[in-house]
Amino acid sequence: MANLKTKPNPLITVVTVCYNSVDMIEKTLKSVIEQSYSNKEYVVIDGASTDRTKKIVERYIDSIDFFMSEPDNGIYHAMNKAVGVAKGEWIIFMNAGDVFVDNAVLEKVSYSLSATIDVLYGDILTSRNTELVLKEAPSEIKSMHRMPFCHQAVFTRTSLLRSFPFDEKYKMSADFKLYKQLNSENATFRRLPLPITIYDRTGLSNSQRARGLGENIAVIKEIDNWQDRLRLLPRLYFVKNWAAIRHSLKKK
Repeated sequence: MANLKTKPNPLITVVTVCYNSVDMIEKTLKSVIEQSYSNKEYVVIDGASTDRTKKIVERYIDSIDFFMSEPDNGIYHAMNKAVGVAKGEWIIFMNAGDVFVDNAVLEKVSYSLSATIDVLYGDILTSRNTELVLKEAPSEIKSMHRMPFCHQAVFTRTSLLRSFPFDEKYKMSADFKLYKQLNSENATFRRLPLPITIYDRTGLSNSQRARGLGENIAVIKEIDNWQDRLRLLPRLYFVKNWAAIRHSLKKK
């Protein structure tokens, strides 16, 4: 799919979506703004926060290229809005609470954004027993039955995000659906063995995990067309178990 040319020093759009994130937004803003890479665009989409989130964002307004604060229908609606206004060739989502591993991440990544790639993904650092531990993404993407990388560690061509917008009917798995769709459309994925972000899962409840799993299953059914697969199950069972069936028939 990668038939677009990537310019040297490509413009990278970093997107932050937020809502009532007063305790988390500032560290994300600083992490993005302090990136050493000069050819970046920063887009911040706020869902009309009712706390002091908007005021904190406005402190950094001179370093933000586009800021919008209005009601939305959830995180993926806000992310689609951001894609619509982004000018960069590539987009990464660093939402409220997310931070880059260091100030040189975009600089390091920029050298690997080539014309032969549609999706470039990296590793993450995650907290375990108060220590940061490296979690490596898979070296290649084959069949996709779950999100293979964190959305905070993936750079995607903006043109693809416009062709395959986030499906807003999913509240937790629209990003999974997006990358599963791209994989089924033969988009080119490549891993960059570099930690991109520090990922914090402490705020994710068991109920949210369960809902995310349920939505993932719904995505798999939708894209893989399980109806057709279910019709094949009796035949597949027969072929798989032919040796045992033949042995049983010989006994009779």
